[in-house]
Amino acid sequence: MRSSKGSLPVYLQIVETVVRDVAAGRLIDGEKLPPERDMAKDLGIAVGTLRKTLAELESRGLLERIQGSGNYIRAINDPQSVYALFRLELIEGGGLPTAEVLSVHRETKDPTLPSFGTSPEGHRIRRLRRIGGKVAAIEEIWLDGSYVDSIVAEDLSESLYLYYRTQLNLWIAKAEDYIDLGHVPDWKPAAFRPAAGDPLPHVLRISHSHDGQKAEVSHTWYDHTIARYVSRLR
Repeated sequence: MRSSKGSLPVYLQIVETVVRDVAAGRLIDGEKLPPERDMAKDLGIAVGTLRKTLAELESRGLLERIQGSGNYIRAINDPQSVYALFRLELIEGGGLPTAEVLSVHRETKDPTLPSFGTSPEGHRIRRLRRIGGKVAAIEEIWLDGSYVDSIVAEDLSESLYLYYRTQLNLWIAKAEDYIDLGHVPDWKPAAFRPAAGDPLPHVLRISHSHDGQKAEVSHTWYDHTIARYVSRLR
């Protein structure tokens, strides 16, 4: 594993992968993890990085470390994931989400969008989404223009909600998702396998800030041969 500007640190990438694998049932409560050196070798990371990962999992309540016995998964309802509101996962379950920014522009809001925010302008962010390294979806996100004058693509985090929180002091508290059958837009990148115009599952999301305002609206088109939409009730 490696980390680049805008991506999560390697140890957090592993933590988030574990969180999603637990949610998907690929790791179960009480499951014993391999010995630390074996696990580090399998992940291609230093033992020190792995220990930082395990410490973070333990602090979130997802890991129990028993002296002389080993490390055990503990499934809990609230693992404090930065991807808590990301609903796509691989068909086989889990998978770490990553994002490639295609473009960022400030412009007049698309009149077909639901009403949101207070500014007539918004930041339109288009991204290619991979899950577990597989190209799974494309996104068009509109953030209300009142939160920041400009956004530089290089400054965006893999998790936009994390970027909003740490850079804009904007907390996304809840989201409404509306799922229907859409069509792949003509701006889709070559890496996204479905052709422009193809029918695909589509998610319209309206995201609300901590003060109750509608801060963001987004479109997601996902490849149903790669990913599925999952919402688990706890």
